Amino acid sequence: MHGIALMLIAIGLLSGMDAIAKILMQGGMPAIQILALRSVIIIPLLLSVFALKGNLATLKPTRPVWHLGRGLIGFVAPLTFFLGIQLIPLTDAVTVSFSAIFIITLLSIVFLGEKVGIHRWISILTGFIGVMVVIGPKGGGELMGYTLVLTGSVAYAILFISGRYLSDTESVSSLVFSFNLTVGLISLCLLPFFWQAQSLEQYGLLLCLALFAVCGHHLMTLAVSLAEASLIAPFEYTAVLWALGFDLLIWQVVPPMSTAIGAAIVISSGLYIVYRERANETQSI
Repeated sequence: MHGIALMLIAIGLLSGMDAIAKILMQGGMPAIQILALRSVIIIPLLLSVFALKGNLATLKPTRPVWHLGRGLIGFVAPLTFFLGIQLIPLTDAVTVSFSAIFIITLLSIVFLGEKVGIHRWISILTGFIGVMVVIGPKGGGELMGYTLVLTGSVAYAILFISGRYLSDTESVSSLVFSFNLTVGLISLCLLPFFWQAQSLEQYGLLLCLALFAVCGHHLMTLAVSLAEASLIAPFEYTAVLWALGFDLLIWQVVPPMSTAIGAAIVISSGLYIVYRERANETQSI
C-alpha cells in the first residue's frame, strides 16, 4: 500500500510538472529554456543527494559512449512532448504518450529478442487504434501537436529499451544522471539561440517544475523499491485523471468524447500488456 500511495503522489507531481511546462510556454518561455534551466537546478540536486549518501561512485558510467547516445535520444523525448502540449489538450497528450508501452513492446522484440504472443500483439494493435481515435478528426488539437507527442513516445521507448540493454553493466543511478546531464548540456548549448527574459513569477514556476520533477522521479523509484513494478505500473494511468483536472481547472477545456473512448482503449490495452507480462514471468519461475 505504501508503494501504491507513493506512486500516486509521484504521478501527481509529474503531471503537475507537465501542466507547469505548458503554462510557462504559453507565457513565452521556450521549451529549450525550460529544459536548460531545469537541468541547472536538477543536476546540482542530484549530485548533492548522491554525495550525502556517499554514492557518487555509482554515477560513473562504464560505457560512456552508450550513455552519450542514450542522452542524445533522450533529449528528444521531453523536448517534443513539451512542444506538443502547446498545441493539444494535456489530456490528449498524456493519452497519446501512453503509446510508448506499445512501442517498447515492439522494440523489445527487435533489440532484446523477447517473444511476444498473440495476446500482446492484439493489445498492441488495439492500443494504436485507441491512439488514432484520440488523434482522429474530432481530436481537440492540432495534428502537429499529436505528431510531436508521438515522436516523444518513440524517443522515450528507445530510452527505456537502451536502459534495459545497459542495465547489465550500468547502475540505475548512472543512467539517470547521464541522461539528465546530457539533456542539460545540449539545452545549455542551444540556449543562447532561444533565450528570452522572463518575469520572477515565470522563474518561480520553473523552480516548482524542477522540484516536481526531482521529487516525482524519486518517489516513483522509491515506490518500485517497496512494491512489485507490475503491481504499481497500472497506477501510472492516473496521469490521465490529473491531466483532465488541469485541463478543466486551468484551461477550461473539456476533451471531446473521442478522447475518452481512445483513452479507455489505450489504457485497457496497456493494462492487458502489463497483465500478460506478469503472467509470463510467473510461468517462467
